Amino acid sequence: MLQIWNTLLYEPFLNLLALIVSITPFGDLGIAVILLTILIKLALFPLSQKSINSQAKMKALEPELNKIKNSGKTKEEQARLTFELYKTSNVNPFSGCLLLLIQIPIIFALYYVFYKGLNFDPALLYSFVPNPENLNTMFLGLIDISGKSYLLAAIAAISQYLQAHYMPKPTVSEDPNKIPSFSESFAKSMHLQMKYVFPFVVFFISYNISGAIALYWAVSNLFAVAQQIYAKKNTDNTGVLKVKIK
Repeated sequence: MLQIWNTLLYEPFLNLLALIVSITPFGDLGIAVILLTILIKLALFPLSQKSINSQAKMKALEPELNKIKNSGKTKEEQARLTFELYKTSNVNPFSGCLLLLIQIPIIFALYYVFYKGLNFDPALLYSFVPNPENLNTMFLGLIDISGKSYLLAAIAAISQYLQAHYMPKPTVSEDPNKIPSFSESFAKSMHLQMKYVFPFVVFFISYNISGAIALYWAVSNLFAVAQQIYAKKNTDNTGVLKVKIK
């Protein structure tokens, strides 16, 4: 299993980072980390944008879903009507899960690359990938990303807050006399934790591992924020993106 992990994830990302460092001006590892993060996010862009589009459609379907829940029908009938609504509206409620399943191993592989150290082992590099000669860990000549950085950890935490801020907010019943369902309460609680608690978790993790992790996290989050803003500006009132995603 470890060999499969190294072959499919760890070594490709390590080699890609080494290749980017070798062509980056002054061998700036920080710039290389930013470029690597952007390349990965661009590769996942169609899938992640479809996930955002699906979330927007789900948001637009909430009135119909609430009608089904309040119809008084049996659970089996509600489930059937719900899946029929998803089918006719061309909505996949599990698209976000698919994106998460793809991203998790990628994130862990990148963390492993940064965590193991940023000295490239020639034995792990492909024959066509040069071993970076001028590896500069001083990002823009100011911050050593091979060590701990309060500044980069703080930026990563702030970017995590911004990402949560621009995420679609869970729907809350406007009726003050209606007791929220478990799913509504859970969604609201998760949203609040992602917005106000998780940034501190991000700060703690990114500071204790390295500045490279913090920089990767910050760029990844800011890319996600840009995606959310892009989707919001290009989504009509039915939750469909005006710009077609292939």
